[in-house]
Amino acid sequence: MEKVLNQAEIDAMVRAHRAGGKVEEQAAATGPRIELWDARRAGQIGREQLQAITQLHEGFARSLTHSLGAYLRIIFNATLVSAENLAYREFLQRIPETTYLASCKLDPMGVSGALQLDLKVAFPIIDLLLGGQGTGGGTAREITEIEEQILGSVAKVICRDLGLAWQVVSLQVSFDQRVGAGDAQRLLPPEEKVLSLCFEITMPDARGGLNLALPAAASNALLRKISAAWSYRRPRGQAGARKRLMHCLEECPFAVELGADRVHTSVAELSGLEPGRVLRFDRSATAPASLLVGGLEMFLASPARRGEVRLATLMDRSTAGAQTLEKAKE
Repeated sequence: MEKVLNQAEIDAMVRAHRAGGKVEEQAAATGPRIELWDARRAGQIGREQLQAITQLHEGFARSLTHSLGAYLRIIFNATLVSAENLAYREFLQRIPETTYLASCKLDPMGVSGALQLDLKVAFPIIDLLLGGQGTGGGTAREITEIEEQILGSVAKVICRDLGLAWQVVSLQVSFDQRVGAGDAQRLLPPEEKVLSLCFEITMPDARGGLNLALPAAASNALLRKISAAWSYRRPRGQAGARKRLMHCLEECPFAVELGADRVHTSVAELSGLEPGRVLRFDRSATAPASLLVGGLEMFLASPARRGEVRLATLMDRSTAGAQTLEKAKE
């Protein structure tokens, strides 16, 4: 239904037009702001979720650095570059035409993911595992069957470390097989959202990329799990911690003393003290005594007894003790 402008809105638009202003901006100021919705933004990772995803896979990159560094016996470094939600079709468009592609299984979900390794680092890795210096590279070409088997062992290490990182959702990641470009397009539906993880691989004489595409079924389960585990749930945690603290304090001993605080006498009277002599204080016998807890006056009380046991009858809270506590909090 079209919006009907009142006389005030019409006058405002006419004044804006005469003043050389933009009518669109004036209309926007008088009503709600409307923006076009981009369907491609649906399912994007939020800021907090992206932070959790980044922390998790930075740990995976460190683990992979140590694992492949020890496996290849060289200085090897893996660094997380980006983590984002993409359509699987967009993920395939970003990888080179000639590259190493493999599929990995994600159990018990029964879904598959994709692993891609740049040939700029794949050939030096093959050269190292064959006893070379890790300088094999040259022009891009197809991988032979022997080289495919060698890279399969490296892909197994990658999948194993990824599975260790994803233990939070009890997900097992295992290497499946190398796939061609046509088979890779059939691993997942083209428009399905995938979690795309991009890593930079650095070796002494080579540098390239490692990319992983994980299906939405697995990435959504991971996001729900880590969001629930890493979110700050203050009310529940605060109540539980307070209860445990109170339980521990119940078993802690505190020194309690009942006495007359702020009582003064002269040095002459103190020097003449002896057993049997009565020492007079400038304090009424009906005035309450001070109950000290841990050396701090907490209550005003009067002495009492029950049989052979000494007691203290609490009368009121001590204002001096309350002031001391307030100063300590400040």
